[in-house]
Amino acid sequence: MKTKILVANRGEIAIRLIRAIQELSYEAVAVYESPDKESRHIRIADEAVWLGNGPRCDYLDIDKIINAAKKSGATAIHPGYGFLAENADFARACEDEGIIFIGPSSEVVASLGNKVIARQIMADADIPMVPGTENLSPGDAGVKEALAFAATYKYPVMLKATSGGGGRGIRLIESDEQMKAEIPVARAEAKAAFNDESVYLEKVVIDPKHVEVQIMADKEGTTVHLGTRDCSIQRRNQKLIEIAPSMIGDKDLLDTICKTAVKAAKAANYFNAGTVEFLIDKDFNYYFMEINTRVQVEHTVTEMITGIDIVRTQIKLAMGKKLAFSQDDIKMRGHAIEMRINAEDPKADFMPEGGKTVSVYRSPGGYGVRLDGFVYQGFTIPEVYDSLLVKMTVHGFSWNETVDRLRRCLQNFVIAGPKTTIPFYLNIAKDPDFIEGDFDTSYLDKHPELFDYEDNANEASKLANLIAEIHHRGHNPYAA
Repeated sequence: MKTKILVANRGEIAIRLIRAIQELSYEAVAVYESPDKESRHIRIADEAVWLGNGPRCDYLDIDKIINAAKKSGATAIHPGYGFLAENADFARACEDEGIIFIGPSSEVVASLGNKVIARQIMADADIPMVPGTENLSPGDAGVKEALAFAATYKYPVMLKATSGGGGRGIRLIESDEQMKAEIPVARAEAKAAFNDESVYLEKVVIDPKHVEVQIMADKEGTTVHLGTRDCSIQRRNQKLIEIAPSMIGDKDLLDTICKTAVKAAKAANYFNAGTVEFLIDKDFNYYFMEINTRVQVEHTVTEMITGIDIVRTQIKLAMGKKLAFSQDDIKMRGHAIEMRINAEDPKADFMPEGGKTVSVYRSPGGYGVRLDGFVYQGFTIPEVYDSLLVKMTVHGFSWNETVDRLRRCLQNFVIAGPKTTIPFYLNIAKDPDFIEGDFDTSYLDKHPELFDYEDNANEASKLANLIAEIHHRGHNPYAA
């Protein structure tokens, strides 16, 4: 009987995991809620287990996921990213049931998921960090602690949920009045999102570069890094574009950051795949931010420049294998850029376009192009989940070659029906600062002209929409 691995996720990451599982000659078990009954991850899995009507709540139900694993005979679970991926209770439930959790131990997930504990671990290891507080005390005492911190380090400061992640539970605070007003609101939001109302403060690094390091570690303690990624182009603290390696010209600095990431992982007794995130200020001082205890959305760019299959390696490590490569074996080749093609309207503050049907889907291809997606022509986008449709990753020998390839792909990528981020990204791919590799987390704020575009700017899009309209009228004779 083949080993079965349950994929506790949906969308493009579920498909990515299923492919790796099947390539390793294991069987992949999908799970789904009713809004996902037409999703591709169900179709390509070896079997699928219905969790419930949802939406979202069943993907977050630990008992239902564990029961689905038992029902199907799965002996391992891969959580992907989001949902239960960084939930220590879920990792612990797997351990208690004798199910392999494809990720670090529940103890590590718990320690690094609590940002205050993670900061203490890094402080003990002499890892550079942005000044910050411990968890603020409840009530008025916490407000006084916060005001005292702001008086010492000056505004702006960042108010963060201790158990936050994915850009959620973060607020920029610029005055005492705002601090007093936002702390109770932040606590309530953190409680609702993470079932943990604790919050803390960090000094803000103004317009930093956001650089992260992919690490891999086996159970014997061998830990390596797979180089850097730049995730500075963001909106509302959520990443839009990911690049590998970082465009910072100081290679010695990047090498130091990579070595620091390995040191941080070892300090946390880390196992499996993880990402150590840093902020770099204008004087090129670097500060530890956090360790994400899961595969990242942007893992594709690292795979493209290293040739290492991160998900396949994750699974093999969880099954007790040693790392099959050393640090000296890892070679970075060229550059890679990933863009998250979302069903969103950038002009309307990135309003999601859920509920729309994809009437035309024409994807680009060719040398150095990778697509990770789950939508198809005729697919109706659920309104209740994340708006990500497909990740497009391009690779080139040089940065300029990679940007040229990116621009060509965006010009030929057609998704008709919902509004998407494609025309917005095309403006970025033509922007001189982007082409020069000159960007930080303030990039979108400093380039409002990027939002000035036609929704169907390229000829391929116009033609595809015309064909879609003709097709619609042909099947709907009473259409206006």
